[in-house]
Amino acid sequence: MASAAPSEVLRFEDVSLHFDGVKALEHVSFSMNAGESRVVFGAAGAGKTVMLKTALGLVKPDSGRVFLFGQDITDLKESAMYALRAKVGILFQEGGLFDSLTIAENVAYPLVNQQTRTASDANFQAGVDAKVQQTLNFVELGNTLEKFPSEVSGGMRRRVGIARAVVTEPPFVLYDSPTAGLDPITANLIVDLLIKERDVLDTAAILVTHRYQDGHLMANFRYNPDSGRIEPARGAEGQVKTKFFVMEEGRLVFEGSEAELRASQDAYVRKFVK
Repeated sequence: MASAAPSEVLRFEDVSLHFDGVKALEHVSFSMNAGESRVVFGAAGAGKTVMLKTALGLVKPDSGRVFLFGQDITDLKESAMYALRAKVGILFQEGGLFDSLTIAENVAYPLVNQQTRTASDANFQAGVDAKVQQTLNFVELGNTLEKFPSEVSGGMRRRVGIARAVVTEPPFVLYDSPTAGLDPITANLIVDLLIKERDVLDTAAILVTHRYQDGHLMANFRYNPDSGRIEPARGAEGQVKTKFFVMEEGRLVFEGSEAELRASQDAYVRKFVK
């Protein structure tokens, strides 16, 4: 019996968007399926973060269509977006944590706000607490529940952000510059966690980054549940599910494998190859 076709999680069809006459996205088209990754490079102001916001329906395109989990969200009302956004995790730039909440409360926030029951329900709260502990263990921060974001390092805050993004086990996760400002060792640890999350739950992911190394790791390494380690992918396994994007002034000027990225002779594209 033939296997079912992979389910599409996101599609842009000729999407353009302008702010005060300045182009933010210009005729952007692409699609991606469950379990696939996209690594997005581009200079500041190239449209990378705007693309993520458009994918979530936080901003509406001037023209073109956006489909999230097969549903056209281009003209969807805000109230109709809640259920779809609940299926998408996002790690904001710098982690985007609430300074006044503990780490446990930060991670619990999506769980509490996606439920109709109140946190005063003892069974519900016990379930939330267990899930928060499990997810913080996943990012190796299981002993930080009562701390506040200001009491941990920048790298740890980024790991808390990952925990909050994936605590509901969404099928699609958006990572906006998760390694920005971190030292190389900590940055590699963050990407290792993204790989682990992707492979354990088979999530689709978009990673916006300025580091070529981030994309190289995503494309060529896999999490081995038997060893509990990140290991090189065998053969072309990694490249099959990972594509690289390069954006310039709102345009998607490159889409392809890492090998195709490295072979590009375009001067702008080559800026992002190390």
